[in-house]
Amino acid sequence: MTRKRIAVFAGTAQGRELALDLCAGWDEVWVSVATGYGRALQEAGAVPKNLRVREGPMDAGEMEAFLRVGGFFAAVDATHPYAWEVSQNLRTACEAAALPCYRLRREETPLPGCLLAGDAREAARLCAGLPGNILLTTGAKELPAFCREPGLRDRLYPRVLPLGESLEACRREGVPPGHIIAMQGPFSHRLNLALMEQLSIAILVTKDGGKAGGMPEKLSAAREHGAAVVVIRRPPEAGRSCTREEILGILSKEKEELP
Repeated sequence: MTRKRIAVFAGTAQGRELALDLCAGWDEVWVSVATGYGRALQEAGAVPKNLRVREGPMDAGEMEAFLRVGGFFAAVDATHPYAWEVSQNLRTACEAAALPCYRLRREETPLPGCLLAGDAREAARLCAGLPGNILLTTGAKELPAFCREPGLRDRLYPRVLPLGESLEACRREGVPPGHIIAMQGPFSHRLNLALMEQLSIAILVTKDGGKAGGMPEKLSAAREHGAAVVVIRRPPEAGRSCTREEILGILSKEKEELP
């Protein structure tokens, strides 16, 4: 009998939840995460016996080898909407391994009144033309673009994950210790608003993480506080993406056809 295995490339709360849903119908569900922090989040709470976690980043070749050796039926791309390179590598790996790959969709947010930027450098330049303190909620990877834009570092309040590498990134870029906000999101409207009021924030910089990433709460808090909003646009999706319900339905139907 064919062993019914699914690989989920996670990195979001949506991905973690989808993996748990799949455990109800598949023999094994393997979740690939890039960091120990991702493993800890996936393994928090009650963990089904048929859930497996693989930790560590992979390039396209390593992904292909992992998928081939594991004997998987399909892969699910549940990585962050801005993890463009990871998604591209996974598509390449699935094509090479002749496996279907289903992309989990995260709905985009309407952005009326927001300033839109194509990348972090453009967002930093937009901020340079605006006065006041900046709440940066895009993660530690974007810090260099903002800290190296003249006049921004001392106005910057980065909100990053409470991890050593995030704090080290802030230190490396010269962010004043009193400006670092190390917290795990997503955050409520009230907490976003309280931070903006406490720190006299004039500009919110964010990515469109959708509802699952707390985007509505960020925007509503910024509107109430009167802060300008700079949004780094999502990279374009390649191919079709599916809702959680669509993926579960497709895989359930196809599983029944396995020997």
